[in-house]
Amino acid sequence: MSISNLASIGSNVDFGEFVVVEDGVEIGDNVTIGHHVVIRSGVRIGPGCVINDGAILGKRPGRAGLSATTAERHDHQPLILGEGVTVGAGCVLYVGSSVGNRVFFGDKATLREDVTVGELTIIGRGVTVENRVTIGRKCKIETEAYVTAFSTIEDYCFIAPEVTFTNDNFLGRTEERKKHFGGPHLKRGARIGANATLLPNVTIGEDALVAAGSVVTRDVPDRMIVAGVPARLIRPVPEEQLIENQVFYDGQE
Repeated sequence: MSISNLASIGSNVDFGEFVVVEDGVEIGDNVTIGHHVVIRSGVRIGPGCVINDGAILGKRPGRAGLSATTAERHDHQPLILGEGVTVGAGCVLYVGSSVGNRVFFGDKATLREDVTVGELTIIGRGVTVENRVTIGRKCKIETEAYVTAFSTIEDYCFIAPEVTFTNDNFLGRTEERKKHFGGPHLKRGARIGANATLLPNVTIGEDALVAAGSVVTRDVPDRMIVAGVPARLIRPVPEEQLIENQVFYDGQE
């Protein structure tokens, strides 16, 4: 175990074997840290967090020579975890991101730099969230979903397994594409079914529903169901399924 003398460690912190804690790390009270966890310089961990085996916190981004969305930067803010966050085994959480209270990460999830995650959100096993993404509170993003860079997910959204967000209509060709990068924008309470694909810059309206396997090529109106390839309007979302009629809805914006 290697714990820097320049780290700030709260009371009742439980460390596993072969843990690395670098300079400037701040760990709150009553935190549990599993085996083989690496916590890089400057990371801030709130009280009551659980960091499971093999997680890496505060990883700095690398940049491939042809990367279009990762910039050469040395001014990232530290990774910040709120109170009661659970980080699954093998997760990688990058610098510059902020995670709200009681967020849950399933095993092997990845959270890139410059991402914000609201409280009580669940990010499932193997989910990848790329850089410059905003995720609201009380969202659920399920197993192996892919959230591309420059996406916005508002509160109470549901994203089923293996959903794919995209942000480049030019598929990596021409410099023109860099002027148009943009991921999908999910409004409050939007729901996306399993294996659906969302094209760049589409807006999924408030409380709208995208059926499983759909390919969304244009904006979806509020409270409407769409399905198909390409996705087409089907009917309104039933009243009993609207977000304000759910037990977990608390009315906060």
